Amino acid sequence: MITTAREILKFIKNPECGFNEHLSLNQKVVLVFNTLIISLLFSISLVSVFSVLEHVELIDMSKHASADLFEDYPKIVVLLLVSVAAPLLEELIFRAPITLFCKYKKQFKYIFYAFAILFGYVHITNFEITTNVILLSPILILPQVILGLILGFLRVKIGLIYSILLHALYNGVLTLPFLLFGDLLAN
Repeated sequence: MITTAREILKFIKNPECGFNEHLSLNQKVVLVFNTLIISLLFSISLVSVFSVLEHVELIDMSKHASADLFEDYPKIVVLLLVSVAAPLLEELIFRAPITLFCKYKKQFKYIFYAFAILFGYVHITNFEITTNVILLSPILILPQVILGLILGFLRVKIGLIYSILLHALYNGVLTLPFLLFGDLLAN
């Protein structure tokens, strides 16, 4: 996993197109699993930051769109929306086009970063938009920007299907505890 983290960091510092056609299916699955663990560890590490922001009343997580989703839809629908529909749609919008820009070698890294940042900022709509949310938006979208960079890494290196798979797994792993134990966590 440390090798994967180093490979991701190296790529993020200087994103370049270069499909790795020599990896076996097993190696690709391991890479997806490693990137899942790295993504989750990063996101979970930011939970304390969000908790502090909520504790000092700078943001109100009870008004997050996910809270509405859990209230408005049956659990299976939430799971399908979060783990199938959203990853598929978002990957088609934010990752599928990335390789179209491979021919622009000098500009590719900026285009790559732009897609990750746009992906992050789309998720600001999960919050009730207030002045604090706008001011804190770089922090609030950081998990999605980092995920966008990692998903982009997978897209460029091993293909779109693997970025979709990681996105689906990531959303599923983060959603499943709330679906299974939401009533306990709310109290």
